[in-house]
Amino acid sequence: QVQLVESGGGLVQAGGSLRLSCAASGRTFSTYAMGWFRQAPGKEREFVAAIMWSLGHTYYADSVKGRFTISRDNAKSTVYLRMNSLNPEDTAVYYCARAFQDPHWMGSSYDYWGQGTQVTVSS
Repeated sequence: QVQLVESGGGLVQAGGSLRLSCAASGRTFSTYAMGWFRQAPGKEREFVAAIMWSLGHTYYADSVKGRFTISRDNAKSTVYLRMNSLNPEDTAVYYCARAFQDPHWMGSSYDYWGQGTQVTVSS
């Protein structure tokens, strides 16, 4: 069973930056694509970004493209989400997850999820 633990969330002012980390247990981390999702109060969970195991190809939601960067360190079994130019609309609980099928922008394509880390952006 894979365990995912997010960290790095917190309170930041608009225009600021945060770097989220997701540490994964298990021996097959590098085999799977990994993704970040977020959920704000009263909103549905939405896709944020994903990174493939092959050459580190990445995908982003339009709302974060150009501001967020997903990366991974397979040796450390860790995936990261660098968030720049944050705005209050980015406030949400952020979850990392492991994908087992396509498409990677659908939550149903992920089989393991972390507990989430809160990101709050003040105006």
